[in-house]
Amino acid sequence: MQSTFFLALQHNSSQMETACFSCLDTAETPVKNKKSRPTSDEVNQWAQSFDKLLAHKYGQAAFRIFLKSEYCEENIEFWLACEEYKKIKSPVKLASKAKKIHKKFIWNEAPKEINLDYHTKEDIAQNLQQPTATCFNAAQKKVYSLMENNSYPRFLLSEIYQEICTISQGKSKYLKT
Repeated sequence: MQSTFFLALQHNSSQMETACFSCLDTAETPVKNKKSRPTSDEVNQWAQSFDKLLAHKYGQAAFRIFLKSEYCEENIEFWLACEEYKKIKSPVKLASKAKKIHKKFIWNEAPKEINLDYHTKEDIAQNLQQPTATCFNAAQKKVYSLMENNSYPRFLLSEIYQEICTISQGKSKYLKT
């Protein structure tokens, strides 16, 4: 049986943003993985702290969709890239990944340039000479703070979060099972 957690939300009157979270419940799937969507309690916890939202895979996905609707998804993408970067143990892989993150998010003409002050960018450029697992910490903290203090409160008031709350209670017109 396939269960789908489906949400459609119209943005800017002309653009349709669709998110579809689905899980297949099969005989081979262990019982612990049969949950196909977040519970009402889990969704309510997202409103209690930004960390709880980011720690939940559906919360993170919903927040990413919201940021995309606000044209600032590069913030969550950078934050997630930094989280993955910190897990790297190999110095060679660390250096390679640091350059990729810099090129994608920090560099002045980066395709997904995040909003950082000159000094933070310069510090990162210096750190790239001998990258460590912490070389993006200052930038990551600034982006986290920006998301927590600006985007997160708007997310909690957004139609997307309100609809997810409704879906988690099984009351949405978009719910398909």
